[in-house]
Amino acid sequence: MLFLRSLVFNILFYLNLTILVIGGLPCMLFGRKAILELARTWGRTSFWLHEKICGLKVEFRGLENLSQHGCIIAAKHESIWETFALTTQVRDFTYILKRELTFLPIFGQYLLLADQIAIHRKNRSVALRQLVEKAGAAIAGGRAIFIFPEGTRRPAGAPPAYRSGVAHLYAVANAPCIPVALNSGLFWPRRSFLRRPGTIVVEFLPVIIAGLEPEEFARLLQERIEGACDRLYAEALAGDPSLAANLVKGGKVATARNPG
Repeated sequence: MLFLRSLVFNILFYLNLTILVIGGLPCMLFGRKAILELARTWGRTSFWLHEKICGLKVEFRGLENLSQHGCIIAAKHESIWETFALTTQVRDFTYILKRELTFLPIFGQYLLLADQIAIHRKNRSVALRQLVEKAGAAIAGGRAIFIFPEGTRRPAGAPPAYRSGVAHLYAVANAPCIPVALNSGLFWPRRSFLRRPGTIVVEFLPVIIAGLEPEEFARLLQERIEGACDRLYAEALAGDPSLAANLVKGGKVATARNPG
């Protein structure tokens, strides 16, 4: 049953995305705000699909900590899920993303027209310069900048591998940062076909004020996110111990049938 539900969901998930990408083409004529609303529609319709088909619900906590103004939102990245899910909670946002995504047909044009920040990840000096050039303008414009501090998806429970880019962004933007913990990797693991039932929890943690030393900020950010994620994992496992199949143990992902 888990396989069948996951199959149906994945088909409808990508069908829904295709319909939105093609049907939403007129949004390109109305500017970035129309495109951002299209992105939120993708998030909301995906929530509906995975709840109705897979029994996978979502809970957002700590919304009182979420600023709608110029800020950095630094989130744990375990799955494709958070790339669309986080957009539903923010009015005006800019993602920091790898430039290769802008090469995708049509989808890449949406990203460019929505003024997302595409960086050259393989060239650190170029990437940092791109951050400096574009992040300040986005913050000044009252946008929330989404960044994944580890730079790529990591399995739930994997040892932290935070990069220096988030601390550099924090320093040059002189903006507050909202850490985000989540447990999506237990239910929607990276590189996995299966979508498990339960509740994905996203928790917006207390704001880290602007102006800290980069080293202090980096330490505080990692401590808060990792500590909260561990708590969310434990909470989910208490309700469904089988989710441990998608939790890293000893540096390897333990999976019963499907690698995560």
